[in-house]
Amino acid sequence: MREGTQIILVNPRRQVLMYLRDDKPEIPYPGMWSLLGGMLEDGETPAECVRREIEEEIGVILDPTEIQHVRTRDLHYGVEHTFFARIAFEIDDVVLTEGQRLGWFGESDAAATGLAYEDNAILAEFFATPPAAVPVDAD
Repeated sequence: MREGTQIILVNPRRQVLMYLRDDKPEIPYPGMWSLLGGMLEDGETPAECVRREIEEEIGVILDPTEIQHVRTRDLHYGVEHTFFARIAFEIDDVVLTEGQRLGWFGESDAAATGLAYEDNAILAEFFATPPAAVPVDAD
């Protein structure tokens, strides 16, 4: 069974960073918005994986002490480890190396968008009970 990670990256405006997946028929969920993340490599822990994936995908190095594990789900396509971290950068300050583009999504924007990998459920749960580090009200 496949094992992967994803991360809920939240800015000070309580928006979540997502990316529009490539529109290639050979990949899962082509052309859909998704949280950033990826598949574990041999010998890699989920936390190591999500940090590596973020560095590879947008060039951001996450402090391991700032990453929180949110939950692990057994899904029809494999095991998915979800993490959370606060971030403070603008999309124009990073370079996306995989996918079509990045976007910030507030709670209502995320709920109104059909997301890949059942991310709507994980974000609905996240926004309903965010970690203490996430502001309750958007600016």
